[in-house]
Parts: sequence; structure tokens; C-alpha cells
Amino acid sequence: MTTVDRPAGHRNARHPHGSTQYVVAFVRSLIDHGSLRPGDQLPAERELALRIGVSRPTVRAGLRALGAMGVVQSRHGSGTYIPDGPPMLGSEPLSFLAALHGFTRTEMYEARRILEVGVAGLAAERATPEQIAAMAGDVASLFAAMDDPVAFLVHDISFHRTVAASSGNPILASVVEMVSALYYERRRQSATLATERNLRDSAEMHRQIYHAIRAHDVAEARRLMHDHLIQASQYQSQELVGHDGVERQTRLPAIDPPLPAKPASRRSRRIRRT
Repeated sequence: MTTVDRPAGHRNARHPHGSTQYVVAFVRSLIDHGSLRPGDQLPAERELALRIGVSRPTVRAGLRALGAMGVVQSRHGSGTYIPDGPPMLGSEPLSFLAALHGFTRTEMYEARRILEVGVAGLAAERATPEQIAAMAGDVASLFAAMDDPVAFLVHDISFHRTVAASSGNPILASVVEMVSALYYERRRQSATLATERNLRDSAEMHRQIYHAIRAHDVAEARRLMHDHLIQASQYQSQELVGHDGVERQTRLPAIDPPLPAKPASRRSRRIRRT
């Protein structure tokens, strides 16, 4: 862990309007100059205020804005840091858009297929032994949670997040993470409607995907991920159809519990060269 120095050429000019944009721009300049890297601690609020030429409340507002973007993370009693982990894209903007424009289940699965079929192929090329072991744990947890659909959902998404991280591409992993968070919000409302057969078939598909990735079979991993998401969409459609044959509509609530965090190690973020 290191602290940062002022980037070369920066001037401590006083900004009378106290805009949070100056705080964001200052932190961005530190990153651009290589003075801030993952795991580094930002200077204290008082020092930032002096350097940037704004008030401490403005610094706090700017740090909150950066936190919402996933650029910094506040640790109570310690300070503000650049997260030392894979890049994260907040799902809130996408969640708002979903509520506003009424994203459909079909659109959700279509987006997931385009993204996750690709990352499954990359995972088959690049997954580390540590990541493959994590997938095995996720699959075992799926079979162990057959009597708890909500817990099953958590392990289901954990598996897909592990596959995405195993792609070795932090951009794709971040986008999959964002879409997974939105999927979790919506699917959590209907998870209890899943039948035992649907859960068992899903767990088995995850097991097959895991075996394909472990065998480094790119084509098979892609094919199985595609088939799994097609099957999952069909099963969910059946679950949501009432006795009258009309599909139930589920809407995202204004505030929903976040997707459970999945810790990631430094090793899991490295791209394995083949």
C-alpha cells in the first residue's frame, strides 16, 4: 500500500465554485500520471482540499461521486482507497434503465448469451487451477442447494461470475458482473417458482460447462453455455405462466438487496497465456 504524490505540473488553484468536478478531475490526473494505482490510499480530506483548492465538504462530495463510479472505496476509520481488485461497474444505472424502459426477460437472456458464450470460451482457454477449483465449488453448492431456490440462485450467479473472471478480460468480466447484478434483482422475485426438475437440469448444465472449461475445450464450453441460457430462459418462461396461460410480469423494486459480494484474489485476475 502506498500513498500518492501530487502529479507533476498540478497547480493548487482556488476554485470559488467548489465544484465536485475539480475533485474528480484531480483524482483522474493522479491516475493518469501513475501516482494512484489499485490498492493505494488517497491523501486525507484536509490535504486534498488544500491541494485542489476547494472546501472539505466539496472533497467529500467528490469522493462520494467517485465511489458511486467504483473508482474509490471508503474504509471506516482508515481512509479512502483505490480498490485493489477487478474493476466493477455499478448496476444502479442499468437497473434504473430496466425499470424505466421495461427490459424483458427475453432481452435479458439475449444479452447474457452474447456476453457469456464468449467469456465461457475464453475461460476454457485461460482459467487458472484456482478458478477451476472455484467453479467446482460453485457446482457442488448448486447440487447441495436443490431444496432452497434462493440459495441456488446465489450459487448459480457465483458460478457465472467465476467463469467471467476466468476469461482474463477485465472489461468483459465487469460487464457480466453488472448484468448479473440486474439479473439477480429480477430473478430473486421468481426464484421460488422454479421446479425441482428445473433446478436439477440447471445444476447439471453448470456441471457440464465446468467440465468443458476444465478440459480447455473452447467450442464445447461455448456450446454448452449457449444451450444452458436457452434452456434457462425457457424454464423461467414456463414458471411465470399462470393457470390462465398469461405470463406474470415481474417489475424491479425501487430498492433491492445488492448481489452478494464474491471475493477475488490477485491471482484470479491474471490472464493465463496459452
